[in-house]
Amino acid sequence: MIRFVTGTDTGVGKTLASAALCRADREAGRMVLYAKPVQTGLEQEEAGDAAFVAAAAKVPVVECLRFPDPLAPAVAAERAGDVIDVGALLADLEKAGDGFDRVVVEGAGGLLVPLWGAVTMADLADALGAGLVVVTRPGLGTLNHTALTLEAANSRGLPVDGLVISGWPPDPGVTEQTNLERLSDMAPVLGLLPDYPGLDTADPATAPQELAFLKAE
Repeated sequence: MIRFVTGTDTGVGKTLASAALCRADREAGRMVLYAKPVQTGLEQEEAGDAAFVAAAAKVPVVECLRFPDPLAPAVAAERAGDVIDVGALLADLEKAGDGFDRVVVEGAGGLLVPLWGAVTMADLADALGAGLVVVTRPGLGTLNHTALTLEAANSRGLPVDGLVISGWPPDPGVTEQTNLERLSDMAPVLGLLPDYPGLDTADPATAPQELAFLKAE
């Protein structure tokens, strides 16, 4: 089974959520692989999302393509003078996932970010036959952003496994609590992820050694 992790925006916590999903699967006894189809914004020698997930979840990881500019994959590839062969990328992902019970694929940015040409992250998830996990924030604005992402998924017939709410505060107020109630009506909430002080997904040394979802109440 493939899960495709997308977000309501960039920087919402997809990598941390991917690590938590991988770790939960591993601890449940599943053979799980993390895959990053396209990493942007880092040079070849720098650690990326895959290295962070490997450190946090202790699972095998694979990164397929990388471009240095911190832009949408299609734009970053164009600026690097490269072409993203979507068919070859799909073949690489499917081959990498052979023998695993679960593959957690982390997209770039939100669901409609361009992968190449008119092909979006939503198209990639669809071609993989993946269930979506949408990562969202707990604060103001999250209801609109989440509803728009789910509407885009539903209009394309993409199955949604559920939501992960990232950055859950230690003392949630009325905004967070009422947002949680509304988000739970939109899709199943798979779990909440707290803030981790000092965490930087570009630095695997900051990966939390204790990583688990808080249960949605």
